[in-house]
Amino acid sequence: MRLFTAIFTIIIISYLFGNILNKIETIEQLENQLEQNNFQIDSLIHEIDTLIWENQIWDFNIEFSVSHLLSSIIQVESNYNDSAYHKGEDAVGCLQIRKCMVDDVNRILKRQKSYLSFTYDDRWLRNKSTQMFGIYCRHYGLNTAEEIARCWNGGPRGMNKPLTTTYWRKVQENLAS
Repeated sequence: MRLFTAIFTIIIISYLFGNILNKIETIEQLENQLEQNNFQIDSLIHEIDTLIWENQIWDFNIEFSVSHLLSSIIQVESNYNDSAYHKGEDAVGCLQIRKCMVDDVNRILKRQKSYLSFTYDDRWLRNKSTQMFGIYCRHYGLNTAEEIARCWNGGPRGMNKPLTTTYWRKVQENLAS
């Protein structure tokens, strides 16, 4: 009887151990699938952000398609790289936003009594960067493609700065292509 109990116990333990290993393998497969789904979600979020910034800026009524203008500015600023960083200016993200720009946009929002505000980390996020871009352009009344590009590059008085003409030419070249 002891032999039967020992063999039966070994068989039960082996069976349970096999089930545990099977469950562990299933969990690992589900974790891998979850990770793949997260990558797909991240990709879709990036695509949605792109679609949002392409469509949210149509309010400017300018001669060029604004989504094409914004795309050209992003090309000139960062070559479409959301992780771009210019150490010398502490310029960050696809639109190479500096901390002083975040401060300016937050000042504008505060004057408008808006509860919206941005952090310095928001500069890394395309949708937040394009949102700041839109707030900035609307506040300073930038209506033409040249005004938007030159004032984005040189600040609110960018139209008066000769150095911004070179930047405008780069943006124009991208618009033409």
